[in-house]
Amino acid sequence: MEKTKIAIIGLGTVGTGVAKLLLDHGDRTARHAGRIPWLEKVIVRDLEKPRDVEIPTGVLSDNLEDIVNDPEIKVVAQLIGGTEPARTIMLQMLEAGKDVVTANKALLAEHGAELFDRARELDRCIAFEASVAGGIPIVTNIGQCLTGNQITALKGILNGTCNYIITQMQQHGTDYQSALKQAQQLGYAEADPTLDVDGSDTAQKLAILSHLAFGVRVHWQDIPLEGIESLQLRDIQNADRCGYRIKLLAESKLNGNAVEMNIAPTLVRKGNPLAEVEDAFNAIRVRGDAVGPVFFHGQGAGQMPTASAVVADIIDTVVGRTRLTFGNLELWSDAQSPRQLAPADTAVNKYYIRLQVNDDPGVMASLTSIIGRHGVSIASINQQQTQSDDPENTVQLVIMSHATTAGAIKAAADELKNSANIKGSPVVMRIMNS
Repeated sequence: MEKTKIAIIGLGTVGTGVAKLLLDHGDRTARHAGRIPWLEKVIVRDLEKPRDVEIPTGVLSDNLEDIVNDPEIKVVAQLIGGTEPARTIMLQMLEAGKDVVTANKALLAEHGAELFDRARELDRCIAFEASVAGGIPIVTNIGQCLTGNQITALKGILNGTCNYIITQMQQHGTDYQSALKQAQQLGYAEADPTLDVDGSDTAQKLAILSHLAFGVRVHWQDIPLEGIESLQLRDIQNADRCGYRIKLLAESKLNGNAVEMNIAPTLVRKGNPLAEVEDAFNAIRVRGDAVGPVFFHGQGAGQMPTASAVVADIIDTVVGRTRLTFGNLELWSDAQSPRQLAPADTAVNKYYIRLQVNDDPGVMASLTSIIGRHGVSIASINQQQTQSDDPENTVQLVIMSHATTAGAIKAAADELKNSANIKGSPVVMRIMNS
């Protein structure tokens, strides 16, 4: 078989997994590619650092010019994180005549338009399956397999760290901080977990998927966003009693010529496949106008699941499939009819509201009056009896609303927050529509 020479930039967790697959399973990748994807160079910052993979002599280097100056290297798997120097290096590879495979969702969410435009100008291509949901082939399915459809909605659990934390709270009654510490000990969460738990990582992934599905070009920081840092065990327990599980849910759907997008802890009815996604797994439900709902579930992170997606992209690029789809999809291109982000306040959902209120006569009527004044209709109210040792003599109310707008529920919550009858701030969460 003929060889196509491959290079890897970055030998971290994912890069190591990619190297293992290329080196240990060359017969398998060659069979799928019809030629041998030959690992020619691996670029790292520190040549002396111990590696969890045995790299052949002469392959490891700390000099990017070893790739740039080798015209026989056709495909580069760029597997470094962050936006710089990742952006500069990708442009350098494209300008050197290389096709690029990446797993860097932050880079695409921030600089996708620039990079894809430059790749088209140079007649190069960029493959990025591994940038969203690890080993789940969601980019290929939306970008290729479902192109006979107009995608109308997608909902997903896109961050395994958050889902692991919530699962521990749900199944074991663990508080948030303890669950986060467990996630860090297992390697699911970084020492600084901010980008995971505040929802930023999920927003970057949703921006990419929404662009694929709807052609909308929305900066990830403009997506309405709430993370799980404030999630309390009592709300998970309340949801469970009401027949729900809480998930950090990413949602994007067509509404006329606009796209509604949101990321927030959301109550999902038990029995719904998204409610049953546990631990560090990811899942995405896509709805097409022809195919209906399609569900994808699998490991959304980790060395080998993500490496699996990178190697699949390498094979597709070697074979030439990426070049065909990259040109036809016109990703991040102004040629597409632009869709705008719908105003957040107009989104319609049912809501969960938790209040800690004074246990006095007339309080219930006062609070329901405030809620009703903003056009929010109450579906049910659950009151938990006051604890005998409660020095403030308060009671917990859990209110489920009928469908209403985000603007109406926010106005009601703001007024409730200022009520003298309420201790602390109201807790408000969406309930997932079917």
